[in-house]
Amino acid sequence: MTGVPLCDLQAQYRPLQSEIERAVCRVLASGQAILGPEVAALEKEVASYCGAAYGVGCGSGTDAISLALHALGIGAGDEVIIPPFTFFATAGCVVRTGATPVFADICPDTFNIDPEQIERKITPRTKAIMPVHLYGQCADMKPIWEIAAKHGLPVIEDAAQAFGAEYQGKKAGSLGAIACYSFYPTKNLGTYGDAGLSVTSDPEWTERMQVYRLHGMKPKYHHQVVGWMGRIDAIHAAILRVKLPHVDGWLQKRRNAASRYDRLISDAGLDGWITRPVEAKDCFHTYNQYVVRVGEGHRDALVKHFQAEKIGYEIYYPMPLHLQQCLKHLGYGHGDFPVSEAATRCVLALPMFPEITLEQQTRVVESISAFRSQATPMRRAA
Repeated sequence: MTGVPLCDLQAQYRPLQSEIERAVCRVLASGQAILGPEVAALEKEVASYCGAAYGVGCGSGTDAISLALHALGIGAGDEVIIPPFTFFATAGCVVRTGATPVFADICPDTFNIDPEQIERKITPRTKAIMPVHLYGQCADMKPIWEIAAKHGLPVIEDAAQAFGAEYQGKKAGSLGAIACYSFYPTKNLGTYGDAGLSVTSDPEWTERMQVYRLHGMKPKYHHQVVGWMGRIDAIHAAILRVKLPHVDGWLQKRRNAASRYDRLISDAGLDGWITRPVEAKDCFHTYNQYVVRVGEGHRDALVKHFQAEKIGYEIYYPMPLHLQQCLKHLGYGHGDFPVSEAATRCVLALPMFPEITLEQQTRVVESISAFRSQATPMRRAA
């Protein structure tokens, strides 16, 4: 029985192998392994792609968020508004500054933060709004801009999953004060390890992030602030520079694959059993993940079926942030964010990568159909 991986990194590597290897050898031959011209070039190229003036390469998407928060001077006693349905780094970075994450629930169709929930969470201690462009689709930014302008708050884009995504024709990275990217291997633009980058058009914030990523040094061995070692490796920068020109083509392939999934799911009569992702108005969805909702009570059984069928999957995410053990001190409980909590019980990411074939996607959908034929009657997806 042929399996289907959740993500196939080798399929992307093979056609670029010689070019990637030349880039790595170029770094090794240069002797410039830390920062240097490869990093500077990547920062410029990514910023230009995103419609920003400056880029600051760093060690991970988590570092990118931390750099943004520190650049904006967020710390003890401050509050940052974020969604509870996202990867932990969004909240973890806020907590590590000494600030408090304040949660606003998500929209049931896009999984992104609900702008209507944001304004009621603003207090005199609020210092930033941080929407997450989840699964490769931008949050609804227009009302967020209006709220931010009304209260004089900066917007930080957590765009870790949304490289190349667009809102109203503008790239993620140009939609807020600072945007934060992850170059984890499975991302729309990924390297072969951990790496990240922040973009902004503010030179002062750029300089602050550059200082914070090197233990707060300026000049060398003189520390104005307490930073950390958060720089990007030159080898990762060189690899990412090889890949960057291919991103738009890969994004179109992701969108084509998403359209094929939509058609296959509909043709198989699975609508109502599972709910397909939606592309919101004004958005260019990049489908870093293709996430469906499975009828509540049956997601975990489908997961077991996928395991037996060797079908890749992932649950992004099985528990909302407000219920995580390490954040219990914030005082939230079950029922506080019902849309996020409902999502954790039914979301399931299907295999998705630019090179996925029609045959592989057909295999996935046929596996779901086989599960449906065996399952007890299922309630409609939430």
